[in-house]
Amino acid sequence: MSMATIVRTILLATLLLGAGTVGAADVRGSADHPLLPRYQDAEIVRYEQHAFASHALLNAPARTHGGLQKNLSSTLPLEGRLTRISYRAPAERATLEVFRNIEQALLAAGFKPLFECAAEACGGRNFNLAASGGELYSLFGDYPQEQRYVASHLQRAEGDVYASVYVVFNKSGGGPNRHRAMVQLDVVELKPMEQRMVVLDAGDLRRKLDNDGRVAIYGILFDTDKDSMRSDSAAQLQQIASLLKQQPRLKVLVVGHTDAQGSMEHNRDLSTRRAQSIATALATQHGIDRARLTPVGIGMAAPVASNRSEAGRAQNRRVELVDTTTSPQAR
Repeated sequence: MSMATIVRTILLATLLLGAGTVGAADVRGSADHPLLPRYQDAEIVRYEQHAFASHALLNAPARTHGGLQKNLSSTLPLEGRLTRISYRAPAERATLEVFRNIEQALLAAGFKPLFECAAEACGGRNFNLAASGGELYSLFGDYPQEQRYVASHLQRAEGDVYASVYVVFNKSGGGPNRHRAMVQLDVVELKPMEQRMVVLDAGDLRRKLDNDGRVAIYGILFDTDKDSMRSDSAAQLQQIASLLKQQPRLKVLVVGHTDAQGSMEHNRDLSTRRAQSIATALATQHGIDRARLTPVGIGMAAPVASNRSEAGRAQNRRVELVDTTTSPQAR
């Protein structure tokens, strides 16, 4: 171990005033992130972790009213292992003190700051609403006066890591959070998604269409908010083309579906563009008559699972083929 690594380890262990002590009121099943210990005597009041999820990291002031979705131009879209931890700092600790200690711990762990702001420089209440959406609102919402934020990046061989720290002071809320600094730590560890979706071959596709008139496909993949297929979609696209060549009279709707992240209009447009890119690829790369393919995008309107978890959202992000052939001789 190098001297620099030893010094960094010692500094990280001491910066947070004895950080790492488990709080008596920690929510069940929660834990500190291994890259960053907690502020001394802080307690975890909310915890979630996903093996693979998307996350919009704020990296600029949020100036538009309406929450995170209205300020996506001020975010960096990320995908990877996501950990979100909400802490309640001990009594009589100022926002600035808590924030500076955690900020120094990030630096000691090797993170480099990407963006930092405070109070009105962040965007005032608009930033507060963007950073405290959904279930975080009851803990962080409507406290922009002393808000402080930093987004940081750690480069490492096993995959880069992004972390953000958002601290506010609860001035008016009731219960144990009253007059406490509240800390939101979000950590995204970039790594490839574990591929669990099986490519359906032409026979599987045909049986599904014969039995149900439709088939859900998860082997056509797109990057977040993009309409061009990833290269690892080629195998599934080939099987769809094989089916259409085996059944030259078969006509299908190519239906794009999204999860519920983003607005209805945005997701409908995105799913339409994705469906069009699939139909175009089948025609140009595999020689399928374009007239047999009708691209349709319905966005988030037909979920097959709850959008409240990443597992459910992954099920909702799909392509479906729907048989529109009216003549029985087509099969």
